[in-house]
Amino acid sequence: MARLPILKAHEIIRALEKAGFQRVRQRGGHARLKHPDGRVTSVPVHTGEDIDRWLLKKILRDAKISTEEFLHLAEKL
Repeated sequence: MARLPILKAHEIIRALEKAGFQRVRQRGGHARLKHPDGRVTSVPVHTGEDIDRWLLKKILRDAKISTEEFLHLAEKL
């Protein structure tokens, strides 16, 4: 199993959008993304801050995306 990178919020959102998620709203520092099949996740958007590995793992668990699938989407950015 590959190790997750530390990424910025906009990089994570871009990878999730490639997986079919759409940003449905942003309230304060959190963007809410929803997939047409009903999956939902939130990504904290704080300027200049990175998303740590444990939080990225939680986002992927909520989105029901495997680590390998996410890494494949993120490498194309």
